Amino acid sequence: MNWIKSRKLPAAEAIKHNGRPCLTLENLWNSLHSSFNTALHQQVNLNILNEIDYKPTQKWNPFSKFKFKSAISKCNDSSAPGPDKLSWYHLKLIIKNDECLSRIIDIANTCINLGHWPKYFKRSTTIVISKPNKSSYDHPKAFCPIVLLNTLGKLIEKVVAERLQFIVASNNFIHPSQLGGLKFKSTADAGIALTHIVRSGWAKGRFTSSLAFDISQFFPSLNHNLLVLILEKAGLNLKVMAFFANYLIQRSTNYLWNNLSSPMFNVNIRVSQGSALSPILSTLYLSLLLYILEKRFKNLKIPISILSFVDNGLFIAQDKSFDISNLHLFCSYNILSKLLDSFELVIKHSKTEIFHFSRSQGVFNPPPLDLSPLGGPILWPKDLWKYLGSIFDRKLFFHKHIDHYANKAISTVKCMKLLGNLLWGISPLQKCLLYRCCALPIALYSFQLWYYNKAPASYHMKILNKMQRRAVIWILRAFKTSPLEGIEAITSIIPMRFHIQKLAKRSQICLFKLLNNHILKTLSDDSPS
Repeated sequence: MNWIKSRKLPAAEAIKHNGRPCLTLENLWNSLHSSFNTALHQQVNLNILNEIDYKPTQKWNPFSKFKFKSAISKCNDSSAPGPDKLSWYHLKLIIKNDECLSRIIDIANTCINLGHWPKYFKRSTTIVISKPNKSSYDHPKAFCPIVLLNTLGKLIEKVVAERLQFIVASNNFIHPSQLGGLKFKSTADAGIALTHIVRSGWAKGRFTSSLAFDISQFFPSLNHNLLVLILEKAGLNLKVMAFFANYLIQRSTNYLWNNLSSPMFNVNIRVSQGSALSPILSTLYLSLLLYILEKRFKNLKIPISILSFVDNGLFIAQDKSFDISNLHLFCSYNILSKLLDSFELVIKHSKTEIFHFSRSQGVFNPPPLDLSPLGGPILWPKDLWKYLGSIFDRKLFFHKHIDHYANKAISTVKCMKLLGNLLWGISPLQKCLLYRCCALPIALYSFQLWYYNKAPASYHMKILNKMQRRAVIWILRAFKTSPLEGIEAITSIIPMRFHIQKLAKRSQICLFKLLNNHILKTLSDDSPS
C-alpha cells in the first residue's frame, strides 16, 4: 500500500498571472519566477542602517571535524537530494573516511578564506508545492517554492549557519523579541512570553491588547545588498563578509511543476527556503527592523512591546482603557508600514488581527480598531484567537486550546489503527511507542501556557485523562470499563499529572541554560544574576 502519494499540481492553463491564464509553459515559468522573486527590481534605502551601531568584529576560526560530524548526524537520510542526486545516506558513508572528511573541511575553510562560493553549489532545483487550506489555486502566490541544493554544499552551509548563529548570539546582535529561526527558541516561548506580559498587566490593573501582523512575501523579498551590510554591522570580519557577498549572487535555479522542468533562471535576490543559512540570515534581516522599530517607539514615547516569530509580528499594548490601547496600536501600525517601505516590504493586511485580554466578569465589548486610513481593514475583537498554534481566550483559561489538541491526539490514535495489516496488526509495545511519540506531544503542545504554579488545571487534566484513557484502551484492547490507573500501570504509561510535572520541571531547568538576553530569561524574576 502506498502511504505517501505525490500531490499533483493543477494544469499550467489553470494558473493566472496579472489576470491572464498561462497558456504556454514559458508563461508559467515566467509567472512563477516573477512571483517568487518579488524584489527583483526593487531598491532598498541603505541609509536605514545608520540607525544601528556596529558590533565588535569577531574572529572566525577554522572548522573542525567534530562540527561536520555533528551537523551531518542530524540529517534525515530520506530527504530529497538536490541537482547532484547525492543523498545524506551516501554522504555519511563518505564522511566516515577521515581523508574525505579532511578534504571537505579544506573546501569549507578555503571558501571562507577566499571569499568565494563555487558556482556548482549555487545551482538549485525549486520544487513548487501548494500551500495548505487555500480557497483557490489559480495564482502563483497560492504555491510555495522549496529549494533543493547540492548536498555537499548544504552540509557546509549547516556548519557555517551554526557558527554564524553563535557569533551573532554572543555579541547580542539578535533582537531579544525575535523568537523564530534560532536554536533554543520556539513557538512555545512566544506563547509563554505573551502570557507572562498579559498576567503582569493584570497585576497592575491594565488590560492587554495585541495586534498580530504578517509580512507578505518575506523570504522572496530579502535584498542581498542590505543583507551583506547587516552582516558587517553584526561584527563579521572582512573575509566572511566577502564570502557572503559572493554566496548571495549569481545563483540560478530551475522550477519543477509536476513532471515539467523549466530552463535555468538567474536568482540574485531572496533567501532560499531550503538552505540551512535561510533561518539565521532572515533572522538577522528582521533583527535590524526590530531594533529600528523599537528605537522609534521609544523616541515617540509609545508604550508598545514587540514579539516576532520569523515574519509573524505582534504588537502588545497595555492600558486601563481599550481606546488608548487602540490608539497606540494604530500609531505603531502606521510606523511599521512606513518602515517596511524602506525595506521594500509590505504588510499582508488580510492576516492582521486584534485580540483583547481581560478578566472582567461583566459584558465585554471592546471597540474595534479601524486601520482603513492605513490601507488595512476594520478589526473587530474575537472571542478566540489562534497565535502560532496556541488558542487564546481573553481570560487565559485555555479550555478551547486543550479541547482542540486533545481531540487532535485522539484522531491521531484512531488513524494509527490503519497501520496494522490483516495478518499481523500492531503489538501493544509498538502501539505504546506510537502513542508516546506521535499522540502525546500533540496533546501537550504549549502546556506551559496553562500549567504553572497554583494554576487551576482541573479541566485540562480531566480532558487529558479522557484522551489517555482512550489511547490506553486501544493499546491493550481492554474493556471500556477498565480502571485508568490499572491499565496505565500495565502499559507502563506515566499518569498524566506526573508526566506533565516531569515536563514542567525539565522546562524550568532549561530556563537556566538560556542566554542572558533570551526573552524568557529577562521576563523571569528568578533568573540568576
